[in-house]
Amino acid sequence: MRGARTVVLVGVALLVLVAGPLVLLLAGLTLYLPRVRAWLRPTRRVVAGWLVAVLALAGVAVVVPDGWLPIPPGPGTWVTPSYVGRPVVGGAEHGPAGESPQVRTRSYGLDDCRRLEVDPHGRLVTVCGDSGHPVLRLVDAESLRQRAAKDLPARAADCPAAFDLDAAGRAMVVAGDRLLVVGTADADDEPDLTTEATVDLGIAEDDCVVGVAADAAGRTWFATRAGIAGVVAGGRVARVDLGDEVDRPPAAAAAGAYVAGAAGLHRVELAGRRVAVAWSSAYDGGGERGAAPVPLPSGLVAVADNREPRLQVVFHRADTGAPVCRAEVFGDDAGATDGGLVAAGDAVVVQNSHGYDGPLSTVLGRTSDRGIARVAVVDGECRVTWSTDLDVPSGAPAVSVEDGLVYASVKRHSWLGVDAWYLAALDLGTGRLLWARRTGLGVLHDNHHGEITLGPGRAAYLPVLGGLVRVRDREVDQQDQG
Repeated sequence: MRGARTVVLVGVALLVLVAGPLVLLLAGLTLYLPRVRAWLRPTRRVVAGWLVAVLALAGVAVVVPDGWLPIPPGPGTWVTPSYVGRPVVGGAEHGPAGESPQVRTRSYGLDDCRRLEVDPHGRLVTVCGDSGHPVLRLVDAESLRQRAAKDLPARAADCPAAFDLDAAGRAMVVAGDRLLVVGTADADDEPDLTTEATVDLGIAEDDCVVGVAADAAGRTWFATRAGIAGVVAGGRVARVDLGDEVDRPPAAAAAGAYVAGAAGLHRVELAGRRVAVAWSSAYDGGGERGAAPVPLPSGLVAVADNREPRLQVVFHRADTGAPVCRAEVFGDDAGATDGGLVAAGDAVVVQNSHGYDGPLSTVLGRTSDRGIARVAVVDGECRVTWSTDLDVPSGAPAVSVEDGLVYASVKRHSWLGVDAWYLAALDLGTGRLLWARRTGLGVLHDNHHGEITLGPGRAAYLPVLGGLVRVRDREVDQQDQG
């Protein structure tokens, strides 16, 4: 009898894995039948056995080093497609083309790695962990295993993880009121994280840095929540008070940086040893900044304006700050972005994260408000050249202008309660979905504000709630493994 109960429970678990949470709901409904409850009533020995098994699995996950195990699978394998669409004709040079793309995952726990950078040696650099235990990680791009790690000082709970790579490939990491300059390789180019310099940024104790941006000249720009913009150049720090509040990272540009504050967009420049405000352009009332400013080759800079009733993309002149035009995207009371504004040549791509309030807002097959769009300035007017209804709950897409592709993290709505996440490739010119590869099932595969990065081996890398994901064409995957 006890063996039969175990078989039934294992069978239900397998059905949940392949068919989704609805099976678990249906199985739960059978407990309303007295005969079923009486038959399944477990003994103390059975309960103890299942408890030991669960604790053993949890113990393995804790003991095994980060990056050695795949992210645990979620339910719904048989009821969601693993691949849709067709490969890109002619292939792609900077990301996957969709030729039987292979997915590799590695678990880092709930470490919240939201941004990845690629160092000169082809390794991934990221800052993970919560505000109390931040960690700078150096990750192998092939295996996704950690090659080096460096514990960072705790930061205030409402301060984001701020880092960037400079022109030499060093990690510029904010640690409280200081900037750490961390090399990513030793003298033999082996993976290593060594602090080469520490720079005091001179900010107030109750203030915090919301972002840094390294430029091509080796300078590192920063902005604080209290509206202090500054630069670290040659070991010296220069600052200027914008008289504004800031919650988005700066964007580096030639000889300066752009900072999107609560009241206006600002351009700061280095003049000698001083930082000066070149111009400030006040916003046209209302709204809040939904992303860092995006400089464009055409001499414009774009910002996302989360206002009612519609999200707006606003273009400013880079030399004067004067507004050029604005375009409304997505529906009334159904549009906002949270870091999802990226450059696409002389245009921008913006994704809709309205309705995403964390992982629980998309569990059991639910999604946020839909939309990803391309906005361009044509004959002095802002135009939405295309808009799709894909579900892209959070994070930021990646754009390969040379390949004409947009890569986005997409979730399928499911009445069966299945949480299926995909890497989708869209045509940059038309917005048409070309292909999508399932990257995982379940809440641990939620990209949770993660930014997609295109890196070594024409791969796309996604930081997700449970770790890291890599998607790469099978041909390239086989060549590297061979």
